[in-house]
Amino acid sequence: MRRPTEGRQYGYLTPWNDHRFVSSFQKQQVAGYSVGILYIENINYPLMPGNVVNAYTYDFPVRMKAVDNLTNDRLFDADPTIADDVVAAAKHLVENEGVRAICSACGFFGNFHKQVAAAVDVPVAMSSLVQLPWINSLIKPGQKVGILSANGAALTSQLLENCGVKDYDNIIVKGMENSREFAAVVDMRGGFENGIAREELVQAASELMDSGEDIGAILLECSDMPPYAWAIQEFTQLPVFDFITLIKWLHNGTTQRPYSGWI
Repeated sequence: MRRPTEGRQYGYLTPWNDHRFVSSFQKQQVAGYSVGILYIENINYPLMPGNVVNAYTYDFPVRMKAVDNLTNDRLFDADPTIADDVVAAAKHLVENEGVRAICSACGFFGNFHKQVAAAVDVPVAMSSLVQLPWINSLIKPGQKVGILSANGAALTSQLLENCGVKDYDNIIVKGMENSREFAAVVDMRGGFENGIAREELVQAASELMDSGEDIGAILLECSDMPPYAWAIQEFTQLPVFDFITLIKWLHNGTTQRPYSGWI
């Protein structure tokens, strides 16, 4: 049986298991990265700590790669002409840079989740929305998941289905595209008032809570929202899931270490 990482060392190397023959993977030039992250090439706004493409967000190394010629608008519109570029970037991260899983830095990359998953031999999670089925299994029957999205109008049923979400009757979406400050990440305005952007997201979460529905968890679609997840959780007192919970999950699943200690 062919293994996805055939020809590469995959596993935690210790002084007790390093007496082995190791070989190179033909095109790989760097190593040690668990998660590869695809991002939009043309953006213009600050990337705060906690943002998916701010390296300081992580306590483990991640590898990032821009998708050529990709813009916000093309991604929001699920432009099919960018599919090949998205797949090519993902394959480069796997084949040339040795990543063990593929993720992205925008929930709307989920429109191309199936194409990427079919093209590479590592786990793929192209959108924070792929967490929805799992979140649904965690909350009480009848509860709903509140989703905060950078662009609510672009969060379509097709996007959800591409992310493996078969049942989306129990979600409530609140878009931020008309907000005063946070919408700078959609409009590419170059900057925003950080405190006001945080307040806008908390207010949006408040509106979800006041919708009359029983909200059991919050999911943040946008890769620019994790810096404010703590404030949303403090206000709602609910579990909050985002791209960072997803990326940490991918990392932990692909970098298992042996346990040690006294017994």
